[in-house]
Amino acid sequence: MIKVLIVDDASFMRLALKRMLEHNGFQIVGEAENGVEAIKRYFECKPDIVTMDITMPGMTGIEALKLIKQKESVINGAITFIVKPFKEDTVVQILKQIGSI
Repeated sequence: MIKVLIVDDASFMRLALKRMLEHNGFQIVGEAENGVEAIKRYFECKPDIVTMDITMPGMTGIEALKLIKQKESVINGAITFIVKPFKEDTVVQILKQIGSI
């Protein structure tokens, strides 16, 4: 089962993604509402995939991604982006593809 960490400052968006992904067989291993919390939860939960909101107060998703990647000592970058508003089938298809990499 593919483990996912959901990061978004909007609780309704985290809930929507959680329901959508669990309905499609993903395991939600954690949630975070900002970039700082995302970094902490990433290393606690060890997810296969992170859904990361880009625009969040305090630390953006891009800044959090850079710090996570820096701590892992690998090249900075994301595999793909999913633009809001999104459709369930698009999110599920992309995450399944990423999970099989």
